[in-house]
Parts: sequence; structure tokens; C-alpha cells
Amino acid sequence: MSIPGGLAVLVIALAADPEATRPSGVAPAWAPGPYLMLDETLIVEQDGLGREVNHPSRLPEPIVTGYEDGCFQPWLTVVRDLRTRRFRMWYNVPASPGNTGESRLAYIESEDGIHWIRPHRLLETPPITFGASVIDEGPGGHDPSRRFKFGWWKNGGLQVAASPDGLSWTPLADGVVLPVNHDISAIDWDPIRGRYMALVSVNVAVGALKGLRMPHQSVSADLVKWRSPPWWIVGPDSKAAIEKGETQFYGMSAVVARGGLLVSMVKVLRDDLNCEPGKKAAELHDAQRPFAGLGYTVLAWSHDGEHWKRETEPFLDRNPHPGTWDRAMTWVDDQLVVGDFTYFYYGGYRWGHKAERFTERQIGFAHMPRDRYVGLAAGGNSGRLLTRTGTMSSSDMTVNARVDPGGGELRVRVVDKEGRPRAGFDWEDCTPIKGDRVDHPIAWEGENRVLRGEIVRFEFRWKQATVYSFDLK
Repeated sequence: MSIPGGLAVLVIALAADPEATRPSGVAPAWAPGPYLMLDETLIVEQDGLGREVNHPSRLPEPIVTGYEDGCFQPWLTVVRDLRTRRFRMWYNVPASPGNTGESRLAYIESEDGIHWIRPHRLLETPPITFGASVIDEGPGGHDPSRRFKFGWWKNGGLQVAASPDGLSWTPLADGVVLPVNHDISAIDWDPIRGRYMALVSVNVAVGALKGLRMPHQSVSADLVKWRSPPWWIVGPDSKAAIEKGETQFYGMSAVVARGGLLVSMVKVLRDDLNCEPGKKAAELHDAQRPFAGLGYTVLAWSHDGEHWKRETEPFLDRNPHPGTWDRAMTWVDDQLVVGDFTYFYYGGYRWGHKAERFTERQIGFAHMPRDRYVGLAAGGNSGRLLTRTGTMSSSDMTVNARVDPGGGELRVRVVDKEGRPRAGFDWEDCTPIKGDRVDHPIAWEGENRVLRGEIVRFEFRWKQATVYSFDLK
């Protein structure tokens, strides 16, 4: 698949084309967004634009540590309580000192999502191998006694429990609800389709990828009965230079819905490399293996909640500075939209995949302006983008863009399905946009309300700017 800007995108399975399945002559609605430039199906034409994966900014030190907080795995969940506004985190600590194969669920809170109130609390749960995947269904759920859901791996598959407060847990079923042969399992909620998702790791049994970890998926209405067996959703891209060699995946998680799109994070594992070139694994505190391993996170997205596309370029890469706490691994395990920002929580390792797991596996924090996963950039020459058609059900538009306040400019016009500009909504009718905001308001001479019910396209033109998304309200 050819992508403007030269970025490789791996397609394991394509979602059904919405234009092909919609009745003839019926345009999709331009419902409230956001509409991310990550979503290539929005774009019919573009010229003079380069596609860029954005990279969040990280804090220099971990926010939850191995030595103080007991973290020894990259699995975690962070939610923000709607009532108290506090951030709540669940993560794994060893079930007993030195125990590498059994976990307990630890709990900690924060006022800002960065600084955490210690000490952590150890929760009573069924036995856990690994996993700290928690869903908060909110105070308005149909069963307050089961507001929180928890998924983990034990005894050959996914197990699940529920809680009224996220602290005391009761199994939803007796033992495994979805058999999986590898010990990494996460659950998520798909609000677009109103169902649960299991994102699980499978150790491939046959073929060229035998012995490698690959993410699979299943879906469920109740967390107990799952579509089985789970299907393969992510694999290595043989055309990507960065994935030459033994490329496998240490899980997929952190699903958020942005408009009609699900966005997730994939943990890439290279167990055939060392984080420091020229060093041997033993020099990186791993004397048992030929390589200590390294890992990073890439973006994935889905149009239908079952089939996924992904980037090969790192979204959150390893720390570029030797000796830093997250030099070997940077695996995002949760993301959270907070106001104008998206927060990312990731497991960071200093030396490698198996090295010093009780002290050097810690949790880090990164952030970026909301919805800036991928941008379309234009330099000094003007770039142009034309969207698909849609029926207007909204009135106001905002654009998430960084526009050079000097020579940069962004304008939007509204055209009909044949590409003819609507009166009052042409280039000269649009107030030019400058500056850096996630919600630049778009103002035209025409009255927005006259567009309601009309079938239209949006045409964007900009220079010295990067556009990440637009929204309709």
C-alpha cells in the first residue's frame, strides 16, 4: 500500500469499505468528530503534503518505580474518576519477593496523573500470572456492583472479574473464559459497537513465524462468552527495514475511540538485538541469553473494531540516551484523553527484556496535544486536501493544527459533491488560521446552519503548517 510521505503501513486485514457497503446515493453523515488525519479513508485527493508520525514528549524519570513501588511488569491501567477527578492506576507487583511468574494487583492514586500518592495498596484478587487490565464503566452503568471489570492471564487463558469500586474483586466466571497459549491478555471496551474486546498474545505454533508472539483479538457482549478462536490482527512487515530480523509483538492495548476510529498501541519486541550497539547481553545484565532485547511502541487503528492497520515507524521510541531508565524498552500500555492533551503511560526498561526485572521495569509518562497521532505537513508551497462526501448534521468546525504564525496560513472551504464551492464558504470567505491549537475555530462569511442536511466535501489548503484532525459540532 502506497502512503503519501513514504511511510510504510502494514495491513493485516482491511475493514470493509464503507462506500462499497452503503446503499447507492446515500452519503455518510458528517457527525460530530473528531476526524483524524490518521484515517486515510477520509481523504479523496491530496497534493503537496507529507505524512508524519508525531512523537509524544516524555518525562525524564519514571512516575512509578520498581525499587519504591514494586512495579515489575509493563502492564497497567489508568482511569480518571468522574466524581473525584483523581487518576487511578492498577499495575502488577510480584506475588512474593523474587517471584517472576506470579503477580498481585497494586493500586495507587494521583491528583494530576503524574505525581502519585504513596504507598500503593495491594488488592485481593483471584491468582494472577500477569495482567492489570481494568475497565471503568462509570457510575451510570446498569449494574453498579460490577462497574469495574478486570482481565488477566492465568492457567492457559484470559480470566475476568468485576468490582463495585475497583478495589475488591469477584470472578465473573470460574477460570479461563478465552483459552490463549501465551501469558499476555488485555480487555477493552469498544464504545462504537458497544461490546468488549480481548487483545491477547498467541505464540504461533506453525509456519515461518513459529515460536513468535503475535497479537490476536476476540469480542464479547458479556466478557464471559467470546468469539473463539481469537483471530490474528498484527504481524511483522517484511518490507519495512526496521523490521528485518526477528520482529514479534509483546501485546496490543490502550484502545481509545476517536470519532469513528479506534486507536491502539502495539508493543514491538526485537529479542535479537541489544539496546547498546557493541555490547554483549551479559554486559546488559542478561547472562542467560544471546541478546538482551529491545522494544518500542507503534500506532494501530481500526475502522470496524476487528481488523487493524498499523505503522512501522516508532510512535514512542526508546530513549536515545545510553544508560537512561527507558533505554531498552518503551511499551505504551494505556492512553487517556485529558482536556487538550493525550496522556500515555508506558513500561520502560533500562537494560533489556529479561534483565533486572524487579528494579529496572518501571512506568513512565508521555503526553502530546490531543489527537496528534499523525499529521499532514506542508512547507512553503501550499498543500491541499479534499475529503470524502458527507451529509452535514453539524454546524461548527474546528481544526487541530500547528500553523507558523509568520508565513503560515490555513483555510477551509466547503464544496458540493461535484467539487463546486458553496456560496459564502469559498477560500476568500474563510478567516485564515494561524498559530498552534487543537481547536482552531473555522469561520466563513456564510451562515453555517444553511449547510445542515446538505451533501458536502471539505477542501483544506495550507502552507508552513501541519494538520492533525478536524472536528464538527
